[in-house]
Amino acid sequence: MTDLESFADRLKTLTNGRASTPRVRGGVMTLALDVAGLDSEKRDAIAAAIREGGLSVPGVQDVRIAMTAERKGLRIIVVASGKGGVGKSTLSANLAIALKRLGLSVGLVDADIYGPSQAKLMASEDQKPQAREKKLIPVASPFGVPMLSMAHLVEPGKALAWRGPMAGNALSQLIDAEWGDVELLIVDMPPGTGDVQLSMVQKHKPVGAVIVSTPQDLALIDAMRAVSLFEQTQVPIIGLVENMAGYSCPHCGEVSDPFGTGGAEAAAAAMGMPFLGRIPLAIDIRRQSDAGDPPAAADGPHAEHFVAISKRVEAWLHGTNRQ
Repeated sequence: MTDLESFADRLKTLTNGRASTPRVRGGVMTLALDVAGLDSEKRDAIAAAIREGGLSVPGVQDVRIAMTAERKGLRIIVVASGKGGVGKSTLSANLAIALKRLGLSVGLVDADIYGPSQAKLMASEDQKPQAREKKLIPVASPFGVPMLSMAHLVEPGKALAWRGPMAGNALSQLIDAEWGDVELLIVDMPPGTGDVQLSMVQKHKPVGAVIVSTPQDLALIDAMRAVSLFEQTQVPIIGLVENMAGYSCPHCGEVSDPFGTGGAEAAAAAMGMPFLGRIPLAIDIRRQSDAGDPPAAADGPHAEHFVAISKRVEAWLHGTNRQ
């Protein structure tokens, strides 16, 4: 076996079969390397090891690697509402975690530039993103979901007095980050239907939108405005989620409905779109969220609600629940 053949055998193990058979001509070794699904750090490490090994082959003076990849487009799902205070961020965090537990490669972006909360919800407040080649590198969360938020970039409690274009540019930097092998990005949208929301949808073209509302009529009116925005920009509506739907007293167990009941389900039926499920008004969800311990990260009665919604979203992604 020649030195080149021996290196070719080692190359299979080194790259897990991603490299083509190396060729040497005029002292230059050439080969192709499939880097699909590798983040930039892993890709660079493999390339460096190939070059080191290639240069050890007698007669090789240079190693040239053609990196190839059949890129999969990053799919974006936005979680939106027509107003604040309906639990959109809590749903976004738990949806991302639940989809991750189902086996999807998921990332999370906190697009609420002026009022970011995902860093707290995902227990990553103390992290700062690095950058490579002018792209942000998402920070890790304890739940296996890489993420980015303005809360990772600005001082805690500092107000951002930015006009629309500045906020839009900041949001683009979060979305256009170095996401590596992430294939599905959950974007927690800012409340409302203004310029930032419109610019984001037009530029980044989400594959679908999840709308969150409480059961009360006023919240539903605002939610319908969010639906209208996505219809006008031709973003499919995956479905509606009814949050804060029923309160179970922790002392007597009696269930009451301070915000009403069934409003979002009725609205979804009236508009001919799927109803994805209900999330109860529960003190444990609030406590866990404030503590950076999302219920979907573990098994339990509250996790079941988020898991059920995530399964319907996954089914929609696979085309089995499109309407």
